[in-house]
Amino acid sequence: MIDLPNPLNLREIEYAARAVLDPVYVDYIAGGARDELTLRENEAAFTRLRLLPRMLRGASKRELNTTLLGSRSSMPILVSPTAFHKLVHPDGELATARAAAAADTIMIVAMAATVAVDQVAAAARAVAGDRATLWFQLYIQPDLELTEILVRRATAAGCAALVVTVDSPARGTNERNVRNGFTDLPPGLACENLRDMRDGEPGLVRQIVMSPEISWSHIDWLRQITSLPIVLKGLLHPEDVREAVRRGVDGLLLSNHGGRQLDTVPSTIELLPEVVAAVGGRIPVLLDGGVRRGTDVAKALALGAAAVGIGRPVLWGLAAGGETGVRQVLELLREEFDDALTLCGGAIPRDLTPDLVREVSR
Repeated sequence: MIDLPNPLNLREIEYAARAVLDPVYVDYIAGGARDELTLRENEAAFTRLRLLPRMLRGASKRELNTTLLGSRSSMPILVSPTAFHKLVHPDGELATARAAAAADTIMIVAMAATVAVDQVAAAARAVAGDRATLWFQLYIQPDLELTEILVRRATAAGCAALVVTVDSPARGTNERNVRNGFTDLPPGLACENLRDMRDGEPGLVRQIVMSPEISWSHIDWLRQITSLPIVLKGLLHPEDVREAVRRGVDGLLLSNHGGRQLDTVPSTIELLPEVVAAVGGRIPVLLDGGVRRGTDVAKALALGAAAVGIGRPVLWGLAAGGETGVRQVLELLREEFDDALTLCGGAIPRDLTPDLVREVSR
């Protein structure tokens, strides 16, 4: 951790984090699948979009608040699920939760967190009380008993929604990790949500199972065992989106896993208009992948996203400055988004509409 009192943008925080982290962990965070085309395209696609602002609209102040599936956030910027926070800081997800709670936004706790979800929830509530809001990321496991245990634990911890990652029938291949021999957590760290999964069987389930057998029937089963809102993370094809709506899913997180699963899929911002059209306003669509500036947030909301999530910037902030670093990431994006909203002539996020965005040729 270093002293970075006044970073001007997320890039400066990333550079600071890279300077203090083990290069193997830098590669783990920064890397993507195979040739990393999707990884690069997630950010590049935002640069091909331009904002066309409106003027003279007479807004005296802005309100950034938003409500998603009954959960309130002070801004349409959430913490997307990322694994293994203790790789980069000893407080791990506890620091991230405190920062998200202080920023009054939603944190999606990763199933592969290095702190158990009940402890993450306690850390968030210690800062923000009942205002603290957590959602839980879930990989449905072929062993449905284990899956149900995870759902019960998340519910008992007070998580307000389940974010089901569906884009992982197999584990994506990150060639940086292969080259570095990074195949497991170092001694002393574990996926703590997978500890003591059955009565009378203490110990740790070592790996999250990525299984091609997971299907729509598992989503239907999940709906039967929980009353929590279900958000599907990772649907990209419009027909899958329409199927999700038909089956009563509560929301979508448009995500290509940060370019870490199937390489060469399109950027999420490129897919957003088609996904929004397929949803037809029936459920909220969130987006993550490549958001690095407040103008990126404005573009995503203008094209129909209800909110955006950030992943890697949170880990860079955690590495560079712990809880303070994560809070700096969130507050920089808040400030930049508020600025972009003002300069676009808006007062609330819903004022950002598709006519404010233009695409330039490649």
